[in-house]
Amino acid sequence: MKLFIGADHNGFELKNKLKDYLGTQGYEVVDQGDQQLHPDDDFPEYAGRVAAAMLSSEESEPRGILICGSGQGMVMAANRFKGIRASLVWDEAEARLARSDDDSNVLCLAARELSDFDDAVTLVNIWLKTPFTGAERFNRRIKQLDELT
Repeated sequence: MKLFIGADHNGFELKNKLKDYLGTQGYEVVDQGDQQLHPDDDFPEYAGRVAAAMLSSEESEPRGILICGSGQGMVMAANRFKGIRASLVWDEAEARLARSDDDSNVLCLAARELSDFDDAVTLVNIWLKTPFTGAERFNRRIKQLDELT
């Protein structure tokens, strides 16, 4: 599976750790930035890079991971792109539901809340490994999202 990952200055350290970890787990991780820590950077740039890369990818179901201080900015920015279903995840139940019910294709994390790397890895792994149930009501809702202007 190809994963596109990006973070602003608040998520920079966690992004790099996750990128290395995910690479050891067999994922193809494409870093959309930033490559260096820039304390004055802005999260919309990286959300835009990840969303654009996913939407232009030839992968059948690319996924993205975005990290900023609260996760809120990234989820707002990513969800402006049609076809992106970004979810802010803060616990294991939300990681499962974001995938099983909403077919989330972008995981947004709050770096300030995930001081323990193992906690971040747990959320990422649950999100990556939980399948979309494909229930009719969930498919109907996703179609409705795609029709919003």
